[in-house]
Amino acid sequence: MNTAIEFKDIKKVYGDNTVLEKINLIVERGEFITIIGSSGCGKTTVLKMINGLIEPNGGTIFVNGENIREKNMIQLRRNIGYTIQGSMLFPHMTVEQNIAYVPNLLNKRDKKRTKEAVRKWMQIVGLDEGMKDRYPSELSGGQQQRVGIARSLAASPDILLMDEPFGAVDEITRRQLQAELKQIYDKTGITILFVTHDISEALKLGTKVLVMDKGEIQQYAPPKELLRAPATEFVRKLVEKERRTCLLPEDKLTDCEYSGASV
Repeated sequence: MNTAIEFKDIKKVYGDNTVLEKINLIVERGEFITIIGSSGCGKTTVLKMINGLIEPNGGTIFVNGENIREKNMIQLRRNIGYTIQGSMLFPHMTVEQNIAYVPNLLNKRDKKRTKEAVRKWMQIVGLDEGMKDRYPSELSGGQQQRVGIARSLAASPDILLMDEPFGAVDEITRRQLQAELKQIYDKTGITILFVTHDISEALKLGTKVLVMDKGEIQQYAPPKELLRAPATEFVRKLVEKERRTCLLPEDKLTDCEYSGASV
């Protein structure tokens, strides 16, 4: 696999508060990276640095081998999908118009291609085509989140950034969205970075899990490795419940929900 994203000695400071300290990270193309850690540990900061929404105070970030400081930010962001908790949809636009927003910017003359993209992504995220003329206010929270995911993918980006996208929906909808996102990942092979506060979700979805605390990386490994061999006491406490569920006394993984997920 080729490198999609690389952080070299990244540092971020807000006043007297050091949010990130010498972060070094390599994300290979086609990985599904879940990011979890304590509140204020820098998870969202790491995510927003990839598309230039936050600039580091030190170090270099590469996307597809290019230093993002040397890139046009608008062009960079058009190749990176971005979705956050809640819908953040344009309230005055229909479902179809919301999903078509970025493709229309990129292909103003190819309306047929854009309509096909909208239809395709609505189907993939589990939205009935008859909903395309509805407005966000007419949708449930789960439906709004699906539209947001479809919009972030409609321009076929290389990378998808997701900041706790399922945090505002109920547990049943959350599980449905997790399954649909996993199917999207399996079908497209897109590189995904997914911030969550739920360790079960992180282990279930990620090919690798990035665990952070106090601005530092505690462990960066596949779910099985986190469960078998937590690198620090912080990681051990984080995965303690899942370890009790998934590990036999001799530290062999059972066939629990997380033991083979995406690994």
